[in-house]
Amino acid sequence: MTLASPRVSNSKTVLLFPRKVSSIAFAIGGLTSFVIFASLLLFTYPIGSSVTDYFYRTETTQNVQFHHSIDPHSSSDSPPLLTQDSDDKVLPKDSSDSNDVRLGEETKSSNVSMDEEATQDPVETECDLYHGNWFFDPMGPLYTNNSCPLLTQMQNCQGNGRPDKGYENWRWKPSQCDLPRFDAKKFLELMRGKTLAFIGDSVARNQMESMMCLLWQVETPVNRGNRKMQRWYFRSSSVMIARMWSSWLVHQFNEPFGFATDGVTKLKLDQPDERIIEALPKFDVVVLSSGHWFAKQSVYILNDEIVGGQLWWPDKSKPAKINNVEAFGISVETILKAMAKHPNYTGLTILRTWSPDHYEGGAWNTGGSCTGKVEPLPPGKLVTNEFTEIMHEKQARGFHRAVADEKVGNRSKKLKLMDITEAFGYRHDGHPGPYRSPDPKKITKRGPDGQPPPQDCLHWCMPGPVDTWNEMVLEIIRRDLEGRRSTPSS
Repeated sequence: MTLASPRVSNSKTVLLFPRKVSSIAFAIGGLTSFVIFASLLLFTYPIGSSVTDYFYRTETTQNVQFHHSIDPHSSSDSPPLLTQDSDDKVLPKDSSDSNDVRLGEETKSSNVSMDEEATQDPVETECDLYHGNWFFDPMGPLYTNNSCPLLTQMQNCQGNGRPDKGYENWRWKPSQCDLPRFDAKKFLELMRGKTLAFIGDSVARNQMESMMCLLWQVETPVNRGNRKMQRWYFRSSSVMIARMWSSWLVHQFNEPFGFATDGVTKLKLDQPDERIIEALPKFDVVVLSSGHWFAKQSVYILNDEIVGGQLWWPDKSKPAKINNVEAFGISVETILKAMAKHPNYTGLTILRTWSPDHYEGGAWNTGGSCTGKVEPLPPGKLVTNEFTEIMHEKQARGFHRAVADEKVGNRSKKLKLMDITEAFGYRHDGHPGPYRSPDPKKITKRGPDGQPPPQDCLHWCMPGPVDTWNEMVLEIIRRDLEGRRSTPSS
């Protein structure tokens, strides 16, 4: 095909080359402009993101002080197995992980390291939320102790007379992305018509009350709870926030069993708490919290055999097969498998990892204290706590075993590990300490003998660091919902 042909008229021949060339130049120029614009657009909104992603990231980190850092690539040797003495202290035992116990069997520990297991975790399809920095945010919290009526008095640190407030201003910034400030309206819209349940111990209550305080700032909910379950209903979006108490997340009973007499709690480590299983179809998102009750007296039963106990083992003629640390890991595996396999539950399950305590100088009942801590630990100054490390390790291992179970299959994608343990190890400033009650006569200083007053270095002040957990929950929910929208149905 010729580029142009002469057009013949009566007077002269007119060549069309100039007009054609100018048209082509114009087209090329337009195409070039389009390519440049598209490139800029892709640079601004990478593939996999959306314009709504951009507007969702409303938090800016300009002019803020980055202070406390966690190296995501750092690692340390796993601590030894722990055993329990009669004084409720956790002592290291010279042993390897060769006695690691799965459900219904004893097996050598996996050759896969915890760092390698973490890379197989289906939680993170985007940036890692759990390694980053604590920075001081002058904007402060989204609520106060006076603007939230649903707040357990023991966590009302300002109402109980704590003199400093800086601990309320430190926020978490992941290394690879922003963790937006909690947006209550965004949360209620994402969860429209759905139910979020917090299930577990008193730390689950702590997180649930934080969520309620954050949501209360935009809407007053209706109390629809009963003695079995707390429930709060938000009319504008038909969202329900629920809380169920379950100390160990597995089946517990008090009746005699074998050589375990009445009066001590028995735990069937391979059976989930039936109350949770019964309620599951009502829930769309579940956040699990457990672990600290494994320091309390209980009997461990596996395959209908007594295999161990905490602060209980009357048969001194033979050693127990399972200690409280192993029992914790098994319980995590049990509840996650049961939830993933439930025929009438297809919701999102978030396992929040071990919440670290900060009793320095002793345990809660032997002079441990967090008095006078007013800001996070500086980078590189994280105090190693062997019990925290081994409990976190066993919990994570229980999670990964549930994910890898063949019977769980594709439902493992609905199991998420919210790994807060290391980041919150830096937050020794976030606990009530001696400010546990409004009693004006309470003791808040050390006595003449140097002994600290009674205090709480396990739960979290509100407002305070615990609010970050719900920022993470919102981000996990957002990712899950957007992931489902982008995945074509089969």
